[in-house]
Amino acid sequence: MNTATSTPRGSRLRTGVASAAAVALACTSLAALPSAASAAQDGLVVQYRTSAPGANADQSEPWLKVRNTGSASVPLSSVKVRYYFKADAASAAYRFACSWAVRGCGNVTGTFGTLAAPTATADRYLEIGFTAGAGSLAPGADTGDLQLRFHQSSWASLLQSDDYSFGPDRAAYGDWSKVTAHLNGATVWGQAPAGNGPTDPPTEPPTNPPGDGPRLFDDFSYSSHSDPRITANGWSVRSNSGGPGVPGATWAPENVTFAAQSGNSVMNLETSTAGTGASTRHTEILTQRMKFKNGTYASRVKFSDAPRSGPDGDRVVQTFFTINDLKAPMADDYAEYDFEYLPNGGWGEPANILYTTSWETYRPDPWEAVNAHSEVRRSYAGWHDLVVTIDDNQITYYVDGQHFGTHGAAYLPERPMSINFNQWLIDLEGQPSTTPRSYDQQVDYVLHVKDQVLTPAQVNAMVGAYRSAGTTFEDTVPAG
Repeated sequence: MNTATSTPRGSRLRTGVASAAAVALACTSLAALPSAASAAQDGLVVQYRTSAPGANADQSEPWLKVRNTGSASVPLSSVKVRYYFKADAASAAYRFACSWAVRGCGNVTGTFGTLAAPTATADRYLEIGFTAGAGSLAPGADTGDLQLRFHQSSWASLLQSDDYSFGPDRAAYGDWSKVTAHLNGATVWGQAPAGNGPTDPPTEPPTNPPGDGPRLFDDFSYSSHSDPRITANGWSVRSNSGGPGVPGATWAPENVTFAAQSGNSVMNLETSTAGTGASTRHTEILTQRMKFKNGTYASRVKFSDAPRSGPDGDRVVQTFFTINDLKAPMADDYAEYDFEYLPNGGWGEPANILYTTSWETYRPDPWEAVNAHSEVRRSYAGWHDLVVTIDDNQITYYVDGQHFGTHGAAYLPERPMSINFNQWLIDLEGQPSTTPRSYDQQVDYVLHVKDQVLTPAQVNAMVGAYRSAGTTFEDTVPAG
């Protein structure tokens, strides 16, 4: 997780998204964890060294190896490794990089998260993951070098001496229990900071949702953007001008379409351009009312890397988010929670990246922002189950049933929000061609359950129950 106070992505995003929301409103002890011996029996050991041993450094350089000590091959895509550290400031933002890896840096991911129980030496962690391209670890094999690093986005100096996982004397690889390993979600190696282990009770246990809780479910079974049921069911298809995106672009309701696919109705948001602002068509659909706050939000969304037609390369943003309006610069009752996929990069990123971002507030001019974000740099083309839960303690994001990031209580909402989907272009610099091209983002369903924290499995079960019953829409969430 990165907590950003000034980022290129924010300065290009906020004004228009807030405008869209306005449209909606108008219409230090150690936890008792597995020992090295028991972890080894489960099959994984993490070794660590650092090439930046100073108490202060421009960047932290945790170099790692993961070794399989078990008797069966382990797919690396099922392995996560966490390095714990203390943020240099509450507003500090961090960037991850892989300098070199035997398995290939393109097969290594890095995501920042926030600890549920901060300690004097850790309130953040860097979670290392692997794509399927990293392959598997045979019994007795290790990953080889993972030469990793992270730094503040501002490149301000890091204080490492107060970081839980930092070992200044680790000049050579050796087993290191202050870095944890997780196999299919279970901790199998190492000791997390106190209060953050698998045997530690959560601060607020997830609720087991009753069957009659207020909720919104929509299967998007409509005939077209002008279907009167869209308005009757509380949605608005955007047509007003303004940001975010390319200046002079149009928000085109007719580019929001619906079609049957695999037995379900699917909504398609098409964004197109011929390389000019006047030819650019963005798309957005949002709830008319801001009535959604704590609880669970879920959707199944299909992201696309390549255009449906024409040349590739535009800096596209494909989203699912909740938001309310900014009443004044740096107003403390603003809130926004985003899934944003950039298939061709943007905001300083060179290639595809998925962000989840929790917003406390911002000021558009001069730009200042208070937010937290998690990111993974890889392709997310295809269908994905997106879930974000908001309770009285934190905001937690999941992608395809896997934890993606957690952001702390500082970013909790003070008042209700709308639910939105949109697709738009950051600018026209990624692809200068004047050849027409178009991009698709598809949405299968949306679900919100008020004031209840559901697991991804519970979300899937609830959606399945709606579909088994033939229910395409329900909204019992109170307006107030």
